[in-house]
Amino acid sequence: MNRAELIALIKRKRNMLCVGLDTELELVPSYFANESHPVRAFNEAIVEATHDIAVAYKLNLAFYEALGVDGWCDLEATIAYIRSRGNTFIIADAKRGDIGNTARKYAEAFYDKLGVDAVTIAPYMGRDSVEPFLGRPGKWGVVLGVTSNDGARDLQFLTVDGGEQRLFERVMEKAASWGSVEDTMFVVGATRAEVLAQARTAAPHHFFLVPGVGAQGGDLKAVLDAGLTADGGLLINSSRGILYAGKDADAIPAARRAALHMRDVMALKLRERGII
Repeated sequence: MNRAELIALIKRKRNMLCVGLDTELELVPSYFANESHPVRAFNEAIVEATHDIAVAYKLNLAFYEALGVDGWCDLEATIAYIRSRGNTFIIADAKRGDIGNTARKYAEAFYDKLGVDAVTIAPYMGRDSVEPFLGRPGKWGVVLGVTSNDGARDLQFLTVDGGEQRLFERVMEKAASWGSVEDTMFVVGATRAEVLAQARTAAPHHFFLVPGVGAQGGDLKAVLDAGLTADGGLLINSSRGILYAGKDADAIPAARRAALHMRDVMALKLRERGII
């Protein structure tokens, strides 16, 4: 999905919701236990309940790799099911980052075999570890910019150039120069709205994938105020806040209600800004 198509999808659905399918087998409602593939069945139910709302889905590879071959099969089947329900942006949250020839193979695995639109990338090894994910029409490298975890302050906020910049700002500016607004996004955590605004200064026109809204404490309205661009410019992820919004028989209806609530908040802000 290219940039123009993504922007059009945001305007058509009137929101920027990305549903995180970080599905834990132990948390899947008990009535899925009799299914031959409980994780897959739960994912499909979530997608069925939200595909008319969500602009994107993000699958965190760790939750599938932890289940071995069965988990990888669930991953492939979930991606295929999302594709079957319409035009939606799909992100493999893999956080890969390795030397050039290895990065090239990761890009082939995710883009050519799994068929996702985007892959999250750890940029610590520099340009040659990121570039294999860029330059493909309709495909996106989503570079870790500034993350929402507590450990982000260990490295990402160190100053460089005698205190003129924080490390995350330098990383974002460098990575932005390796690609373009057509193939590069940044992960920018939602838990510190003032930092999101600073990240927006470092990359004013790039799309941001914003995790941390909901269970991690990020405030949706503050994220919108700090990060919106004239095109929208955000994919706002909610994982646990949607997947586990309800229990037992109410799990899937509650997931839809949570998605609708986020959509309505985003739609209001998009209208206020004249984006839709």
